[in-house]
Amino acid sequence: MKALYPEEWPQFFTATIVGWKHLLKEDRYKDIIIKSLQYLAVEKKIFLNGFVIMSNHVHFIWQAMPGYSLKKLQVSFTNHTSKEFLKVLKAENRLKEYEVNSADRKHAFWKRNPLGIELFTPTVFAQKLNYIHENPVRAALCVNAEDYRYSSASFYESGEDRFGLLKHWMG
Repeated sequence: MKALYPEEWPQFFTATIVGWKHLLKEDRYKDIIIKSLQYLAVEKKIFLNGFVIMSNHVHFIWQAMPGYSLKKLQVSFTNHTSKEFLKVLKAENRLKEYEVNSADRKHAFWKRNPLGIELFTPTVFAQKLNYIHENPVRAALCVNAEDYRYSSASFYESGEDRFGLLKHWMG
């Protein structure tokens, strides 16, 4: 009998702003990330099990739905959010901060080659989810992980899905 395996395992994903700049410090930039994740979840392209949005990087635990590739979704996510950042920064005349000397682009927001680690065991999954939730605590942005707005910690503590995009990892 052939064992059934998912097309894509859940993945711990990290994307970092170029130069570790604090582009995501303001909530309006974090909201661009949230809207992009909401789109992916509502369109049934991903299951999002956990996330945190920090001032200069993001961590997700997500899984591609059947028929979708996480690699392609990563590219779609970073391209879409970059276009949205570009619009806001252009309107504020702040694009110079993100200029790059590259043949294929004038501006860069995300570092190339984001980190994606497949999560094969519940133990590693739980460890990465805890790591995500403790990120704002370690950065002294809050005392309790569930108090940080741009994280899934409150969902796992109280069941409240503030943004309507999460799926509990235990089902």
